[in-house]
Amino acid sequence: MAHVLIMPRQGNTVESCIISEWKVKEGDTVKADTPVCIVETDKATFEVPAGAAGTVLRILSKAGDDVPVLQPILVIGKPGEAWEAGAAQPASQEPASPQAAPPAVPRAEPSGAPAGEIITADSGGRTAASPRARKLAEREAVDIGPGGPIAGSGPGGRIITPDVEAYIAGRPPLTAAAKDELRQRIAAGLGTAAGGSFYGPGSGIGGRLNLEDLKAQSGSGASGGISASPADSGSTPLGAADYTDTPIKGIRRVIADQMMLSHTSTAAFTLNASAPAVNLQSLRSRFKASAPELGLNQITVNDLVLFAASRVLPLYPYMNAHKLDGVVRVFKHIHLGVAVSTARGLMVPVLRNAETLSLLQISSRAKELAEACRTGAISPDDLHGSTLTITNLGNTGIESFTPVINVPEVAVLGVCGIQPKPTETGGGRYEILPHLGFSLTIDHAVADGAPAAEFLKAFCGAVRDIDLWIAK
Repeated sequence: MAHVLIMPRQGNTVESCIISEWKVKEGDTVKADTPVCIVETDKATFEVPAGAAGTVLRILSKAGDDVPVLQPILVIGKPGEAWEAGAAQPASQEPASPQAAPPAVPRAEPSGAPAGEIITADSGGRTAASPRARKLAEREAVDIGPGGPIAGSGPGGRIITPDVEAYIAGRPPLTAAAKDELRQRIAAGLGTAAGGSFYGPGSGIGGRLNLEDLKAQSGSGASGGISASPADSGSTPLGAADYTDTPIKGIRRVIADQMMLSHTSTAAFTLNASAPAVNLQSLRSRFKASAPELGLNQITVNDLVLFAASRVLPLYPYMNAHKLDGVVRVFKHIHLGVAVSTARGLMVPVLRNAETLSLLQISSRAKELAEACRTGAISPDDLHGSTLTITNLGNTGIESFTPVINVPEVAVLGVCGIQPKPTETGGGRYEILPHLGFSLTIDHAVADGAPAAEFLKAFCGAVRDIDLWIAK
């Protein structure tokens, strides 16, 4: 019987992976441990082994496809064996739960549908569309009903995800209220007037279409869009030589989607503060000059920040939490996400049980994780489960910024540069002292400003007195 290779699950929170490269082609002979493709998540790159010996009968997904986990991607069997028969069997690499149906297999007929787009027949008079396209259209308030503004490019004219994405990219951004209004119009069956063919910016911030714009155009014709054409906008068309278009795809697109999810699912606000860094710099200098056998000379300012966070967070458990479908899950242990910049993009490995580690252990483990990220050797298990993320832009001299929450976490702590600031030293006297800046972004749906400020104040105090906290 043919062996069906499915997209493996790369960590509990990863829902899909991008196939960046196929290392085999149909007709090749492989062993069970032969790497057949390279896949990417928003965290790292992995090789996927064949899982069985035999001949590659069918490759079900193209390089560049974003494939859901547990979705079949390749069939291996004996030469001449019917690949369709093998693909019809439940995948053997990672069985689904007893309640779940076996993974569906894409049709063999050529189509423009990305991997994972299971094209279903039309039902109930609806325009035929893939489930993923329908989900995206619902979330972004796009009308895919009969006579709507989108022409499907899938088999038989079915609407697939790229069709919806192309439409969204071509219309102005919408405010949340405008999206809600469009969803109501679509649900009411208002047809193309609900979807709209929009030209030109709206009147909201950043050119967003707001409720007033929708009301103004509601009687402007069948298209239901803002009637001004691009030629009426007063802008001069640019020639092709005046710009360069770079598609947002692959791992960059996955990261972009994660960032947009954070912005649309959190009520984020940022607090900025700074801590006197005299003791911190002095301690760092002493570590650097210490005897090599002590192992302390590689400890960095960031390591000291991680240590301070690991000791303060247990005192403010509401900061060490996830927001999950109306529930706030507070964790007993501190699992710090440590943002690492790599050539492929931002990765966030996890420093687990940080509150139990010494400063030297935190320093050593953080460096191991960062190096594994940069070399591509990081394990999927080390890239999920963080309870609060720390991201450091201090070496760039940034004084403050707005870090993006790594959902489902409820907060992210940004480390800024060290800047001289006047500090009262008593008796009405002031002295210019170095201060390390911090930017704390909070989900207001979980924590209010005052509790967040209390945590940040306590954390800055721990950084100020880091030598005392290490001695505890």
